[in-house]
Amino acid sequence: MKLEEAKRLVSKLRSEINYHNYRYYVLDDPEISDQEYDQLLKRLIEIEAQFPELITPDSPTQRVGATPQLGFTEVAHRVPMLSLENASSEEELRDFLRRVKKGLGDLKEPSFLVDPKIDGLAVELVYQNGTLVSASTRGDGFVGENILANVKTIMSIPINLLPLKDAPPIPELLEVRGEIYMEKEDFKRLNKEREREGLPLFANPRNAAAGSVRQLDPKVTAKRKLNLFCYGVGSIEPNNFSTLYDLMIAMQSWGLRINRPFIRVFKTESEILGYLQELETRREELPYEIDGAVIKVNEIAYQTRLGQKTRSPRWAIAFKFKANQATTEILKIEVQVGRTGALTPVAHLRPVEIGGVIVRRATLHNQDEIQRKDIRIGDTVIVERAGDVIPEVVKVITSKRKGSEIPFKMPERCPVCNTRVVMKEGEVILRCPNPNCPAQSRAYLRHFVSRSAMNIEGLGKKILDQLVDKGIVKDPGDLYGLKKEDLLLLERMGPKLAENIISAIEKSKETTFQRFLFSLGIRYVGEHTAQILASHFGSLERLMEANEEELLAIEGIGPQAAESIVSYFSQDSNRDLIKRLINAGVRIQYPTRDLSEEISGKTFVLTGSLKSMTREEAKRLLQGKGAIFGSSVSKGTDYLVVGDSPGSKLQKARAMGIKILTEEDFLNLLGMGRP
Repeated sequence: MKLEEAKRLVSKLRSEINYHNYRYYVLDDPEISDQEYDQLLKRLIEIEAQFPELITPDSPTQRVGATPQLGFTEVAHRVPMLSLENASSEEELRDFLRRVKKGLGDLKEPSFLVDPKIDGLAVELVYQNGTLVSASTRGDGFVGENILANVKTIMSIPINLLPLKDAPPIPELLEVRGEIYMEKEDFKRLNKEREREGLPLFANPRNAAAGSVRQLDPKVTAKRKLNLFCYGVGSIEPNNFSTLYDLMIAMQSWGLRINRPFIRVFKTESEILGYLQELETRREELPYEIDGAVIKVNEIAYQTRLGQKTRSPRWAIAFKFKANQATTEILKIEVQVGRTGALTPVAHLRPVEIGGVIVRRATLHNQDEIQRKDIRIGDTVIVERAGDVIPEVVKVITSKRKGSEIPFKMPERCPVCNTRVVMKEGEVILRCPNPNCPAQSRAYLRHFVSRSAMNIEGLGKKILDQLVDKGIVKDPGDLYGLKKEDLLLLERMGPKLAENIISAIEKSKETTFQRFLFSLGIRYVGEHTAQILASHFGSLERLMEANEEELLAIEGIGPQAAESIVSYFSQDSNRDLIKRLINAGVRIQYPTRDLSEEISGKTFVLTGSLKSMTREEAKRLLQGKGAIFGSSVSKGTDYLVVGDSPGSKLQKARAMGIKILTEEDFLNLLGMGRP
């Protein structure tokens, strides 16, 4: 690259980054994902490294953020609040560890403190003689905004530190660095309130937290549920601590909130990488958003020895997980018909990578959602994908509109069978009322053979569609009459694959009551509800004769589910299907009844890892004894089983007074002795 070309590109990148800094830090309204922003900044750093003569004092690479917004007084940081260098691969992390060890020379090997990187708003709290005297945002890293009045409304932030007897003495000066954030459930509640009031929605919990803290009226902040995790300090006088870990434990003893369950100290590279993998795996079960983890040299003297660069310390790095959000374009919108007749609008997107997966489609939910977000064909949008959840459009970037975008309206007739669609009172979902609609039949078959239902391997969408198109299969009962010769009529079907499918169908005949119930596709009966029904009734015959009153008496069964279950079993066509499946050789294994009232019918939830068995083994064992295996702690939970490295479920269970079992307690309850 020549100098003139580099000048033009540097100018363009700086302009883009400054604009996105303004959207992110000042307006709390980003238009691109963190991953895309990091890519822009990384490119600018690379060019400036190649052409150092182009580096200027006002370049984004020499700064940390944007200037404070008008309306707040300014607060200078004694020690700059630097941002962190990012690593997005194991090799980049290894490079950081090598640089640290090289920078320390012949000194003793360092240890590293690792904790989750909370996706919130970075703040500094200043305590003098144990009293909170200042609170400010990061701002540009050197000067932030005074948010003291707002911070005082956050209950998890102490106004005065606690001088406990056994705790280390509180320093005369303590500048605490932390992250203010909003939990996922509180974020959802806030957006629902804003929706009812006709206000713009926040794109994610981080924006909600930032927007809540940076209100000119502290009363608004006080209404929002905010929290703080502390992760370090700026100045501390006197400093009597040798490690960051010791300092953070002391901070907790003074009443400051740290993420104690997830803070770890490691010596080796393999230990750090293993923990990063564990954190990313558990990311979705956490009640708050994290976008990575921070790895810091634990020894404070070593931090001083390593020092800092212009923009970031040399002793810390942020390991970024795969992004949950990305910016892309809606190419078209089509309507899909599900197994219950529900019409769902789906956006076809310009392909984009989110969390290591190429995303091409996203759900738009319903017409109300489309109108509320003002989604149009051709819009530039922010798309979010969390775990295995179907991607969804969370926000339209209206500033990108060119005027050619096309509004979308749901059809009045089913796009598959042309039947006029209906909407039940109290619902927002349009439905095709035709039970013989081909789209519903195909969706039902896909559900029936899925892994959580009858688990028939090899029968994917393309094969099922061919079987329906050729008239070989009309409903699940026909699957159990399939012969190898029928399958060989299909495209790209060889003898070996046909034999494997027939074998998988035969294997699926041995199934549990819970799986069988789920496979029937009864509306409002998901996996958890199917397990509750299986545990309560113990046999299909008893369930088929149950009335709404009996169903409503069961913990976890609501009015909609009760009505749907009774309606399903009252229809002759559904009873005929069940009879055909049983006659075809489907054998239902009913849960064995445990004589102990401590197990049968009780709901168990697991947090952490068990030494004696996997989560799936524990689930099967409990379900076999008539217990219910829950996924989250609620008022209906009877026991929380706690393994190694428990998550936030433990804290919630304690607060709710739920009985907590150690692994040894759990095994003793099952009559299995010590692990």
